[in-house]
Amino acid sequence: MKQNLNGRWDLSSYELIPVSENIQPDEKTQDRIDELMDMVDTNYLADFGYTRDGVLAQNDIEFNSLEDLYSKHEESNLGQIIADSFAYAADSVDVAVVPSGTIRDTYTKGDITVEDVYNSFSLGIGKDGIAGYPLISTYLTGKELKLAAEVDASVSDFMTTARLYSSGLNFTYNPNRMILNKVTDCYLTKDGQRIEIQDNQLYHVVTDLYTGQMLGSVNKMSYGLLSLEPKDKDGNPIENLEDHIIKEDGKELKAWDAIARYMCSFDDTDGDGIANVSKYYASTHEHKVVDDSKNIIDLIKKPNKFSAMIVTIVLVIILLIVLLILLIRRIVRKIRKKNK
Repeated sequence: MKQNLNGRWDLSSYELIPVSENIQPDEKTQDRIDELMDMVDTNYLADFGYTRDGVLAQNDIEFNSLEDLYSKHEESNLGQIIADSFAYAADSVDVAVVPSGTIRDTYTKGDITVEDVYNSFSLGIGKDGIAGYPLISTYLTGKELKLAAEVDASVSDFMTTARLYSSGLNFTYNPNRMILNKVTDCYLTKDGQRIEIQDNQLYHVVTDLYTGQMLGSVNKMSYGLLSLEPKDKDGNPIENLEDHIIKEDGKELKAWDAIARYMCSFDDTDGDGIANVSKYYASTHEHKVVDDSKNIIDLIKKPNKFSAMIVTIVLVIILLIVLLILLIRRIVRKIRKKNK
């Protein structure tokens, strides 16, 4: 780079250097990096019982990439394993939710280390001032769970960071249907069994602190049209989500730690003393089903209140346009009569 007369920098030349094991690191720089990484082990990970290069599991599954989360509106094994880990780490969970915007990295084949897991969910800081968003325990009604599925189906194409991946909540949506009426089937699953959602029943929902805060802001962003209000176990609206952080022995349960625990929980299928990521994640399991039918019956069946509202608004607009046209025609006729 060369500095020009304006104090800015212009490119003179460049060379692309492939990143490989053949590159010799600068000794002083590498020594400083090693010192800082040792500090991560000593001052952070040691409190969780880990080291950065500790192997949690061996992986032979091809997980979705980060790009897939934003370019494909469908079930994702990457989002699924993270959602399942939240449900695994918490107690008596009905639904665990993970939005695409909180996932920062995928898992490659081979050893999955503590560093890999932390990098996959490295956002935020807890109320304790320690890095990493904690998990929170909240409750939503069945009606709100269905609405969350509808938000994913109807809104996340415009806001791809809001695509939801869940454990325990399954739904089918048709992208060709009217907005806010795309979900055609929504239910819970437990131990492989389908459970119908009761609109007025409270369900235990676990997610990370940031996502919980975003769920609470849906009501404000939609001017009250869409209401997702996190509640306590008695159904009272939660004023401060930090009061509902999941803790163990007084310490916050960090989201990335929940993932790490889940990785360690898999069976050691090859007998080498290290867990192997379950083959379950090699395929999808109807957590989010895309029904691309354009059949007229499939497009209009099961209308909800939002579709009724939209149809009413459209009819009112059409009526106003017709009345406006009739008024203009009447005025034009009067003008013509006067001119005669």
